[in-house]
Amino acid sequence: MDWEDRLDDWELELELGAKLDGSEWVPLERAAAETGVSRAALRTWYRTGQIASRLVDGPHGPQRLVPLEVVVARAEASPRLRKTAERRLGDEAQLEILRHRVDQLEFRLASLEQRLRPDHLGQDHLGQDRLGERRPAERGPEDHDAK
Repeated sequence: MDWEDRLDDWELELELGAKLDGSEWVPLERAAAETGVSRAALRTWYRTGQIASRLVDGPHGPQRLVPLEVVVARAEASPRLRKTAERRLGDEAQLEILRHRVDQLEFRLASLEQRLRPDHLGQDHLGQDRLGERRPAERGPEDHDAK
């Protein structure tokens, strides 16, 4: 049996076990990734009987599985993990606000760049040529006095 067959058999066994038990049993790494609970905390929880676990043959040797729904429920009951999740959500909210602000600034910058873009006569929208001098036709009264 090659490695791919063993991996396929293992995944099939996981799916079958989940169907029989009514909940999805996942490796510690996946449970940690989906719930934000560290693998060390998961190990403590199953060693102290707070969550169920089982040891199955995996593609790389024995693999510890835990029921994902039970881990989610236990994580939600933990005040420490709740604070961590709230902090993460707060960080994500701040990030979204900053993204929105960056979008607004990019829009304003594009608008300013468009207004400052030189027209086809080599003059900008303020009536100045590219050297910053005013056009003769638009001299103000102070310019006439200087002559």
